[in-house]
Amino acid sequence: MERAKSGLARARRCRWADVGRSAHPDAAAAGREAARAALHRHDDAGLLIVFASGAHDLRAVAAEISDVAAGIPVVGCSSTGEISSGGPQTGSVVVLALGGEGLTFSATAVTATDSRDAGARAAACVGDVADRPHQVLLLLADGATHRQADLVRGAYSVAGAGIPLVGGVAGHPDDAAGCALIYGAAVLQDAVIGLAIGSDAPLGIGVRHGWRPVGDPMLVTRTAPGRVLELDGRPAADVYRERVGPGADDDAVVLGHPLGLRRRVGEAHVRSVHLDGAVDRSIAAAVPAGALVWLMESDPASVLDATDAACRAAIAGLGGDDDPQALLLFDCSARRRFLGSSADDDIARVVAHAGDAAVAGLYTNGEIARTRGIMGFHHQTLVVLAIA
Repeated sequence: MERAKSGLARARRCRWADVGRSAHPDAAAAGREAARAALHRHDDAGLLIVFASGAHDLRAVAAEISDVAAGIPVVGCSSTGEISSGGPQTGSVVVLALGGEGLTFSATAVTATDSRDAGARAAACVGDVADRPHQVLLLLADGATHRQADLVRGAYSVAGAGIPLVGGVAGHPDDAAGCALIYGAAVLQDAVIGLAIGSDAPLGIGVRHGWRPVGDPMLVTRTAPGRVLELDGRPAADVYRERVGPGADDDAVVLGHPLGLRRRVGEAHVRSVHLDGAVDRSIAAAVPAGALVWLMESDPASVLDATDAACRAAIAGLGGDDDPQALLLFDCSARRRFLGSSADDDIARVVAHAGDAAVAGLYTNGEIARTRGIMGFHHQTLVVLAIA
């Protein structure tokens, strides 16, 4: 027993995480600078995770990082904004390098013609890290929001209840059609990347949003892919406008009133709403037919409190005996817009919880986190993965 404890303590001392970031306007130069900064102190990296502004030429970014990596696996995606201990930024490249003893990785990329099947195939890589006592499946995806819930269900069908899921949907600062994934030197669209992380030390996950339900529930009586056609048997946009009240056609007001799907335990799952003037008076929202939903509301103070709660939960998941080596963030771009000028304070709180740990992340078009149940797709939520 003492020998086993000694070996685990040595693995914890040898494991490491480091972040490189570059705001160079040239895509290739930004990728090169960020990768070199992440690796400059290490020669035993096992993985690079890349978050690059969708405004960059991602092929140039991926090619340069893969060249610097020289055989180290590289996965990542485009982003609406990039996060490091320096705070939130746009137009940059962030690279998180992980390595040392006690960590193993297995990555795969699959096309996403059928989202549920793609999630199942992406999850198959968890078998490669089954020998580690602690495991997590990280998923990176692109494409329409309404496909992602099926992707999570597919991954769950293979990974099972014992392996938590985290991840996010690629973003872009201007053009949703330009979102893409990075897999080695390749840039992929309509795809899913599965990354299995196996660890000898614990992995912790925190998921919080700070939104609260208001008023009576509404029954989702008719849907189409990515749209709610009816609420309580009436055109969804009519019901939504009535519930929100004055200003319901203002984008900022709609941003502050997503829909929530109540759960037995913990916060409701949040779904963003878009009023796009559809002739059938439907709304754009990824909510299943038959669900009970509530109008949600919040304020910047509550959303910032959720940041603290997510970080505390992720770090507490390490068991109290380990400090994190890294905090990996999947933060919704809509959450950032809602916070406005408080977005800097949001990341400053994360950095305060991180201490000496590396901090890396992105602003997403949707977040993935499943620690219980089968549902695991979120909007306007912060997901934190703590790596000991």
